[in-house]
Amino acid sequence: MLTNAFINKLEKPKESDLVAVLGSAKALWDRLIADVTGECRIDDQEWRSYSPKAGWSLRLKRKKRNILYLSPSRGSFTATFILGDRAVRVARKSGLPKRVMKIIDEAKRYPEGTLIRIEVKEPKGADVVKKLAVIKMEN
Repeated sequence: MLTNAFINKLEKPKESDLVAVLGSAKALWDRLIADVTGECRIDDQEWRSYSPKAGWSLRLKRKKRNILYLSPSRGSFTATFILGDRAVRVARKSGLPKRVMKIIDEAKRYPEGTLIRIEVKEPKGADVVKKLAVIKMEN
């Protein structure tokens, strides 16, 4: 799993920090946020750090519902979801790539749902994240 680039940082990342860390992946980051915001009608974005050891992540929300967490790494980022049982069933039937199905199959289950982490380094990864965000919103 990728390491959060903002571990042990006390202040949330600025735009210039993101550009420096993400590099060429910054365009994917921006496109994914814009796409998910539009398709899932995201109405709140919030930087969160639960502890300095965890680093910072951007939380995308619709009303009070958490849809997606994005954690910046060097040259890429991680998208994290907690999918309910119905969303997992829909995802299994949605034609996602085999590597993503393997992630879902091996994911840890919690009372709140199944924890899914997708590493995004290229446009295909961003497309998968967008598809999962829509599945989560609809289920």
